[in-house]
Amino acid sequence: MSWEPDEMMSVAAARELRDVTACFVGIGLPSTGANLARRTHSPDLVLVYEAGAVGAKPPRLPLSIGDGMLGETADYIAAVPEIFNYWVQPGRIDVGFLGAAQIDRFANINTTVIGDYDHPKVRLPGAGGAPEIAASCGEVIVIVRQSPRAFVETVDFITSVGHGDGPGSREKLGLIGNGPTKVITDLGILEPDPETCELVLTHVHPGVEADQAREATGWELKVADDLVTTDPPTDEELRELRELVAAR
Repeated sequence: MSWEPDEMMSVAAARELRDVTACFVGIGLPSTGANLARRTHSPDLVLVYEAGAVGAKPPRLPLSIGDGMLGETADYIAAVPEIFNYWVQPGRIDVGFLGAAQIDRFANINTTVIGDYDHPKVRLPGAGGAPEIAASCGEVIVIVRQSPRAFVETVDFITSVGHGDGPGSREKLGLIGNGPTKVITDLGILEPDPETCELVLTHVHPGVEADQAREATGWELKVADDLVTTDPPTDEELRELRELVAAR
């Protein structure tokens, strides 16, 4: 079967949840990836949604974090303060999925404003629970389409801390989570260098060249010496994914 770039992103995200117990899920591609994982290789994955649904098992992709179907299929409903005070802040969530309007070389995320904060060119949706997720989940996976507009040298505003300005930044801030460990794009997968914390291209998706990822990045993107080509989506993954999307 052939596939679209967004389908490759969702499949790549789902594959990262093979050995994960609890995942904090947002709407959009993060929700698609998490629900695909639960329908394929991780049936016991606990999906936690910000509005309070814990252990949701939606038969289709939810329209929002407040979609009533999440509550109907959840193991239980928690108050929003409990979601953050009990689940997120103490580090009980293995993986948090985040999107980004801008992301920089150290995986710091901006979802607040484009331009000057007091006089922005664009005012974005804002933080929501993203800063807490970035601070305290065991690890963070970012899903974002790759372009120079999104992948910038320096974000205009740090909504959610990735790896700050390099090694030791998270520790100085007292953040308990490991921060972003993967950035999944429509071109490939980036991971922080263990020594510098700078994002490095480690995977390209089938049919993509490293130079395409470099051209879509607003800084001089480093490429791993052992660059890997992502396995293409299987027929089973595509069938399950398309059933999810079609049922929406």
